[in-house]
Amino acid sequence: MTQQQQHPITPPPELVQEWGHDANLSGVPYKDETGYWAYELHIATRAAQWGADQELEACYALMELSDSNARDFLQSARRPKPPSLKQQALEALQALQQRTTDPGIVEPLRRALEQLPDHE
Repeated sequence: MTQQQQHPITPPPELVQEWGHDANLSGVPYKDETGYWAYELHIATRAAQWGADQELEACYALMELSDSNARDFLQSARRPKPPSLKQQALEALQALQQRTTDPGIVEPLRRALEQLPDHE
């Protein structure tokens, strides 16, 4: 067994094969203008994401031994959820407000959005 196979964060061969099949790179040149290989970049990115997730799961396991709230804190800090649709709309409205000279156009929309419930 090689040293790589003994490492606890080595992806199983089936997973690497899955990454290769889901690359969906038809029509993409093997080597782009920057010199990167699209297929290898896809595999490397997926492997890095998978390895980071494995490490985070290991951290969760250790933290659960010490503090049950630590897992939630670590997950929210390292894997934040994208902004809600409401938050995205409010941010877009703020950008629109900066471009208009009539604040009366944007204000009713902002108040209506703020009254909507927050959904994750």
